[in-house]
Amino acid sequence: MPSNKLYQWIINLVMLAFSAFCIFPFLVLISASFTDDMEITRNGYSFIPKDISFAAYGYLLNDAANIARAYGITILITLIGTVAGLILIALLAYPLSRKEMPFRNVLAFYVFFTMLFNGGLVPTYLVYTNMFDVKNTIWALIIPGLLLNGFYVILMRTFFSTSIPGAIIESAYIDGAKELRIFTSIVLPLSTPVLATIGLFLTIGYWNDWFNGLIYVTDKQYYSLQNLLNRILLDVQFLQNSQDGISSELAANIPLKSMRMAMAAIGAIPIIAAYPFFQKYFIKGITVGAVKG
Repeated sequence: MPSNKLYQWIINLVMLAFSAFCIFPFLVLISASFTDDMEITRNGYSFIPKDISFAAYGYLLNDAANIARAYGITILITLIGTVAGLILIALLAYPLSRKEMPFRNVLAFYVFFTMLFNGGLVPTYLVYTNMFDVKNTIWALIIPGLLLNGFYVILMRTFFSTSIPGAIIESAYIDGAKELRIFTSIVLPLSTPVLATIGLFLTIGYWNDWFNGLIYVTDKQYYSLQNLLNRILLDVQFLQNSQDGISSELAANIPLKSMRMAMAAIGAIPIIAAYPFFQKYFIKGITVGAVKG
């Protein structure tokens, strides 16, 4: 039908324009990271670097050992945090989705309440450092604010309530299955779309997090990648603002503008490069996770 073809063309053009708006800033970022700092100062940012320079990456590679260790820390907390977060969220969301669960509405409201209010930065910091003693440990990068999110719990509970047929669970009861068997053998295999979606959100959240490292970590051996890059940038800015002549001279030789772009590229490229390899599992989870029959 001509109308259908016209509709498809319009949709394709809109999606192409949207993709361009997403991709072009990243291309500018990559280009700027390879551009001489003086060139950026004179002519601004461009898609194609006019005066190619590797000074920003050279400066960052002087700290290659710490960057490599920070990569390892980031990968470790992303893996542990994503798996542990999915387990905890599913274990909390499933009982809340069952009508037989006593006080489930009260517990659901408690989860919802945490989305609106929290204890504030200072009380949260004191609880985690004085009671749980997570400061300068790997757990400081995994637990506070990231491990269990109320929105993800409600999202998964809604999926369990609306997409898992009650007749299947009742049949499993009749066949003698217990709650743990029903949860692991029936509910979770039918919930791959929501598990894939929330798992992706958790992965991106852990990879991009720098705030926990900023307030809970002072030991360099526990710096995550984002935390390390942020501290390098703060150190350079401190040198630039310093009134000391030696510090100002050192800062003048640092390509700050292109280094900012290089830091963003170093932090973003690995997860962007890994995404196509996980995309098929993400799409497969969405398309084959529906209930059959």
